[in-house]
Amino acid sequence: MPTGGATILHADLDAFYASVEQLLNPALRGRPVAVGGGPTGGVVLAASYEAKRFGVSGGMPGWRAARLCPELLFVRGHFAEYQQLGDAVMAIFGDVTPLVERISIDEAFLDVSGATHLFGPAAAIGRDIRARVRAEVGLPISVGAARTKHLAKIASQVAKPDGLVVVEPGTEREFLDPLPVSLVWGVGPVTQARLADLGVRTIGDLAQTPSRAVERLLGHAVGSKLSAMARDDDARRIVTARHAGSVGAQSALGRRAPDPETIRSVLAHLAERVARRLRDKGRAGRTVTVRVRFAGLRSVTRSRTLAQPVATTLTLTEIAERLTQAALADQPSGTEITLLAISVSNLAEQRVLQLELDLEPDDPWRPGSPTGAARRAVDGSLDTIRHRFGNDAAGYLPALMGDLRSVPDAFRELAEHDL
Repeated sequence: MPTGGATILHADLDAFYASVEQLLNPALRGRPVAVGGGPTGGVVLAASYEAKRFGVSGGMPGWRAARLCPELLFVRGHFAEYQQLGDAVMAIFGDVTPLVERISIDEAFLDVSGATHLFGPAAAIGRDIRARVRAEVGLPISVGAARTKHLAKIASQVAKPDGLVVVEPGTEREFLDPLPVSLVWGVGPVTQARLADLGVRTIGDLAQTPSRAVERLLGHAVGSKLSAMARDDDARRIVTARHAGSVGAQSALGRRAPDPETIRSVLAHLAERVARRLRDKGRAGRTVTVRVRFAGLRSVTRSRTLAQPVATTLTLTEIAERLTQAALADQPSGTEITLLAISVSNLAEQRVLQLELDLEPDDPWRPGSPTGAARRAVDGSLDTIRHRFGNDAAGYLPALMGDLRSVPDAFRELAEHDL
């Protein structure tokens, strides 16, 4: 565990997407706002605190949100502004310390141990950050400070909205023990319910429960991790530069029968998102993995490692379809799926494509084969069109005709880690 003072900060912009909309349109300030969706359909992407008081939350159908809050104002997202303002906030963090670990568009960890002699203790740094973000960017931000990353994140959650919480060394248990176990990183509603069956409702309860009992309930990996977090046993350091070992995308589907048309449409959309991100960074991957989640939260994964790395949309779609069919083959009839995911790992640079001599049978899954090269050329043309005219200007038919457009790709891409 890191030693010394409370020099790890977690800074998190409050209700970021909705707060940006209220910043851009002063008439929305102080009023319940939902980004995305509508009273007759669609999905709410984010909600302001005024809307959250009525129970409105991200991922909720628009019609349900409208019922919960009849005065709810639905607005379309300004995705370019989200990226620009998020980057502006990160630049402020960089003025304080070079040790900044950005974990999403609107939150980051900071190690300020080397900055306290310039700017004062963590509490003073947290106040300065909040004041600068409010004055220079116009957005509210909450900051938590502690000796560990996990505790700093919990502190920032407790500080919301628009607050600052510092957990001084020696007061960790006093702070953590009464808090709900849902604040532990990785505890969602399902895990929270299972822990409640064990009599665990607070972080203090979890810290006092033998790790073996938690591992029997949740599995070794998850159980041991959550037990360590509850004890504030977190030795992770700030990581300032990440080079992803994989790139992926997923889509929640509600509950659906796994008919071929649905599978094809969803996988085509996911493959297009993953392959475009790979190509944009001049990369490709040899291992393709598909995850299928069924009703009841049970998941099955299937992977295939290729001889050569791929970043072609049609090839990735075909491989993912084959893997998904293998995952579904052993399932009983009537099984419903709730999520599909594709990831590509074993990454390598692929900024140019090496064409093969015409000595072997044509295989479209080999990038340099005649068909593989033709597929990559089509992808390049589509990428050029979309970069100039927008994501919806062109694409492959199954992806364009699917019913996944309720969540704009621009919003999905903001939430996906870059390579």
